[in-house]
Amino acid sequence: MPRKFGRKIKRVVIKVGSGIIANFYMKPRASGLRFIVKEISNLRKKGIEVVLVSSGSIVLGLGEIRGHVRPSDVSSLQALAAIGQNVLMRMYTDQFGKNKLRCAQVLLTWEDFDERLRYNNARSTINKILGYGVVPIINENDTISTDEIKFGDNDKLSALVASLIGADLLLILSDVDGLYNLKDKDKKVFKEIKEITKEIENLALGTTRKNVSKGGMVTKIEAVKIATHAKIPCVIANGNTRNIVRDVVNGKQVGTFFVEKEEKLLARRHWISFGAKPKGKLVVDRGAKEALLKGGKSLLLPGVVSWEGHFKKEDVVIIVDQADLEIARGIINYSVGDLHKIDDKKHKMEVVHCSDMVLCQR
Repeated sequence: MPRKFGRKIKRVVIKVGSGIIANFYMKPRASGLRFIVKEISNLRKKGIEVVLVSSGSIVLGLGEIRGHVRPSDVSSLQALAAIGQNVLMRMYTDQFGKNKLRCAQVLLTWEDFDERLRYNNARSTINKILGYGVVPIINENDTISTDEIKFGDNDKLSALVASLIGADLLLILSDVDGLYNLKDKDKKVFKEIKEITKEIENLALGTTRKNVSKGGMVTKIEAVKIATHAKIPCVIANGNTRNIVRDVVNGKQVGTFFVEKEEKLLARRHWISFGAKPKGKLVVDRGAKEALLKGGKSLLLPGVVSWEGHFKKEDVVIIVDQADLEIARGIINYSVGDLHKIDDKKHKMEVVHCSDMVLCQR
């Protein structure tokens, strides 16, 4: 019985991992890329728009200099990204050209999602590229962004892009068949997951593999959370399997299918939860914690025990209890300088309004 998506698939974001782009020796896997591009071409012929989020620049850069070990220092990683990005785009340009398609390079940083103006500009640019009939190929701008290099993969980026452009499906292609059920004696792949529980997250920890890629299953599950909260279904599948893109879009039960949430987080709340980078942390007392968890309550100054970070007004901050467990995220109404200037801590100032706050059970 084929899978049924909640709506017709008209726009797909496909994330291609480094293990599909390069082999163990850090050299391009031309055959694997050729098949993926061919399948994207077939989707385009059916009127389905495709946005590609591609890893691989650092690995290919390492191959270009005949390196064997991924360095750990930021400057070396950034240099390799600059070298490998040229190789990556040349591969894509050649392959798409053979299928009579054009592609465009779009390099993003997390700041493009963190600032609302840049967020909207990024969406407009990608939509315009699609309007021209060109396939956008998106990558983290590793040559200037330290965060992506430090944390590892483009999985989160692909989910943010899917949310940004209102995709109908996020397909994450890796070198594994999906999320394995380690409790099953045969360790079969889950066909469908409706809710990401703590147990599922622990299974992701157990199935993480590292070769030329850096992310593993943990970052993929985090990406799934972002997309499904934006009401976008996700599939994690093996990009080395022939016709994998066609089979997933056609509803064939391959890979692991993650069902989208029934209720979509509103754009602003989704941005607070996943798109914005927190600039600070507020520690609250027990009374404030209990009030916030009941819902519909704003955070008032008397409930704030301490704060840290260099935030300004309207930045996103994390709200934690005194055991450092996250309670919520929200947009703060005061800068750190403003808070330091307040002498009367009993003043019932509204530090974070309830409408600008998302509880951690997001």
